[in-house]
Amino acid sequence: MYQGVSTGLNYYKIITMQNIKPQLDGVYRMIRPERPIPVVYDSPHSGRTYPADFDYACDEALMRRAEDNIVDELLDRAPEYGIPLLCADFPRTYIDVNRAPDDIEPDILCEPWPTPLNPTDRADAGIGLIRRLIKPGIHVYNRKLDVNEIRHRIEKYYEPYHTSLSALLGDVAIAHGVLWHINWHSMPSLGAIAPFPHTTRRVGNGQADFVLGDRNGTSCDSVFTHEVRDFFRNLGYAVAINTPYKGVEIVRRYGNPAKGRNSLQIEINKGLYWDERKSSKNRNFSQLKGDIDRFSQWLANHAREHSRPMAAD
Repeated sequence: MYQGVSTGLNYYKIITMQNIKPQLDGVYRMIRPERPIPVVYDSPHSGRTYPADFDYACDEALMRRAEDNIVDELLDRAPEYGIPLLCADFPRTYIDVNRAPDDIEPDILCEPWPTPLNPTDRADAGIGLIRRLIKPGIHVYNRKLDVNEIRHRIEKYYEPYHTSLSALLGDVAIAHGVLWHINWHSMPSLGAIAPFPHTTRRVGNGQADFVLGDRNGTSCDSVFTHEVRDFFRNLGYAVAINTPYKGVEIVRRYGNPAKGRNSLQIEINKGLYWDERKSSKNRNFSQLKGDIDRFSQWLANHAREHSRPMAAD
């Protein structure tokens, strides 16, 4: 088995020396294999533990549709291939770790924010750091939020997730000299792009089966992006690159292909595994999970062939 730095045990010590907690109740879970390879998976939007202070006003069933439903379950075998896995436990509707911390629209506040804000088009559309709309015309809250409650979410949820992810990615990159980070998401089965041809993997048209986002090659080596595309295409899936999802804050923040740090966002079409009307797994869940396992095995082999382990101190 691939040893990472010198030995798998030495690399595991490097991880634990960084004092990364394997779990923070209600915030995140991290599974670290004993002998990690230079690949990291994270699922920031599959959390379904609703904090007691959420105080939302819309229907919970609608809130659940905004989740990347059970993506963490699709990925749960990744550590068997040597891939560390980090998953958020809180929902994206509470606070979205895939947004910048200043991506807040002033209209959601009942008082001025003490520092300058930088709301993006997403925030203006109600889906910034703090979600305002669950869907057009349906508000998450029946009130405006104060500064202290948003700060609480940033300090207790947003920052611990990013601190853990940053430390994990940094340790892997230092240990191996290179990194492949996959930021996993799921998307509605029908989207705003031109229909893709029908495939044997899902029913109907709409989105591709997978959308790979590398921010036009700025967060991930485009050669690797295309290799991932070809892997899934060879399994019979329809795959798009950067349309309509290019990747947002997480891959922007952590990807730097010029330095060997590759961060790629992967969006999975929910129709491949999830019944969006019944909010339950569909009959193809096991097939997709098996194909993601095959991808993890392929990526593990790719990492072994292309990494350059650094000598342990």
